[in-house]
Amino acid sequence: MLDSISGSGQFSEAMQADDALPVLNQRTLKNTIHCNGVGLHSGKNVSLALIPAAPNSGITFHRTDVEGDKGIISARFDNVTDTRLCTKISNEHDVSVGTIEHLMAALAGCGIDNLVIELNGPEVPVMDGSSEPFVFLIECAGIEDQNAPRMAVAVKREVSVDVNGATATLSPAIDFTIAMSIDFDSKVIGRQELFLEVSSDNFRHEISRARTFGFMHEVEALQKMGLAQGASLDNAVGISGDKVLNDEGLRYDDEAVRHKVLDCIGDLALAGAPLAGHYRGCRAGHAINNALLRELFSNDENWELVEVAKLQKMPEFGIAASA
Repeated sequence: MLDSISGSGQFSEAMQADDALPVLNQRTLKNTIHCNGVGLHSGKNVSLALIPAAPNSGITFHRTDVEGDKGIISARFDNVTDTRLCTKISNEHDVSVGTIEHLMAALAGCGIDNLVIELNGPEVPVMDGSSEPFVFLIECAGIEDQNAPRMAVAVKREVSVDVNGATATLSPAIDFTIAMSIDFDSKVIGRQELFLEVSSDNFRHEISRARTFGFMHEVEALQKMGLAQGASLDNAVGISGDKVLNDEGLRYDDEAVRHKVLDCIGDLALAGAPLAGHYRGCRAGHAINNALLRELFSNDENWELVEVAKLQKMPEFGIAASA
């Protein structure tokens, strides 16, 4: 759970605006805001600050426990170095930050383009296992439009990856949509499917509260690998056999696939700009999401950086997405 929050912002009126309209200008936060929490895999307590940043600077992590500029890591797909149960990014000094996907999903879902994320440890706090606490932080800090056009990575032609039966595809579309399906050998989860048009409103109400989940019979093995050291029923949905162990139960009947969509939004936010394209994933996770971005950017013919304001008027990207 969220241990503490401090900041000088108030509830953002921008968050209550018409979220169906595309965001045309880049955005950052109005104020710096702080929180504390525990890392899901490291089990270490971490202090984190979200700090406004200049236009065109993107999302940057800064490990304040590392000397000087050696602790700075750009939130980009080509800096991903580990995808075991989370997404970890590293720099040329072998300094890393793990479990960034829930925070990245919140930033993408709220339309934040430029931000410095300071933290004094190797992992983003897991909070309650969802993106909702980070959305709350963003709302408290407030959102500020910047005097620079918002850009989108427009998918120009379909790209796909297939890894051990898991598949993911990006195809051209004006908006960012996701069609996700998962299939687990568990009566709690089973086969679940979800289609989502990604907008701030849809993210906050349909996705942000979905928590990470795990099977209790796998916990011991994960902890021997150095993972899940901070996992608890306060920050994850625990499943044992065919039962949910959390006293409050599930937040949605299909919370598992909603969290997979949340992870997908966070992973794909590492494209460096919002995506304009339709994503289809089957049994997809962090590894295949990153592989898909690497495939997309492997050829300049696959994508184009376009102003959001102009994208709606470009017929070559007007291919309707379908679930």
